[in-house]
Amino acid sequence: MSFTKQFLAEVQEVTAQLNEAAIEKCADELAAIRTRGGRLFILGVGGSAGNAGHAVNDFRKICGFEAYAPTDNVSELTARTNDEGWATVFSEWLKGSRINAKDGLLIFSVGGGNLEKNVSPNLVSAIQVAKSVGASVVGIVGRDGGYTAQQATACVIVPTVNPTHVTPHSEAFQAVIWHLLVSHPKLKVAQTKWESTK
Repeated sequence: MSFTKQFLAEVQEVTAQLNEAAIEKCADELAAIRTRGGRLFILGVGGSAGNAGHAVNDFRKICGFEAYAPTDNVSELTARTNDEGWATVFSEWLKGSRINAKDGLLIFSVGGGNLEKNVSPNLVSAIQVAKSVGASVVGIVGRDGGYTAQQATACVIVPTVNPTHVTPHSEAFQAVIWHLLVSHPKLKVAQTKWESTK
C-alpha cells in the first residue's frame, strides 16, 4: 500500500469515528454564546494558531460572531511572550479583553494542554481564566483531549487512528469540524460566495 493510500484510509477512519453528538453539542454551545451576545475567542498554537485565524474569518463572516484570535496580532503576542512569558500569553490577553460570562473560548489543539508535561500551559491558563468568569469553553482537540477535554463545556476529540499521524490528523480535522460548524443551520447566517454565485 502506498503512503498516500494509507494516509487517505486513515482520514476515512477518523471521519467514521468522529462523535456526532459531541459536534452537535459544540454547535449548540456556540449558538448559545452568540444568542447571549458573547464574543468568541479562538485560541491555538502552531498549526492550530493558523487554523484559529482562518476560523475567526469564518465565524465572523458566515455566522455573525464577534470573534478574535490573539495570535493574529504578532506584535502583542511577542511582546507579552517576551515581557511576561509564554505560559500567560493568552490568559493576560483575555483579561485585557475583559472576558466575561457571556463570552466563549474555542480551543484548537493537538493535545489540549497538560501542565504536568508542560505542554501548552498557555491554553490551560486561558481556560482557567475563562472558567473563573463563567465563560464557555469549546474544544476541538486530538489525543485524549488533555485539559481542554476535562474542562470544556463541549468538546470534540479527533480520534487517534495512527499514533505517528496525530498532529496532521488533529490539525486537518480541526478545519473539517469548524467548517462543518460554520455551515451548520444553527450557526450559519450568511451565504458563502461560491454557493450563492450562479
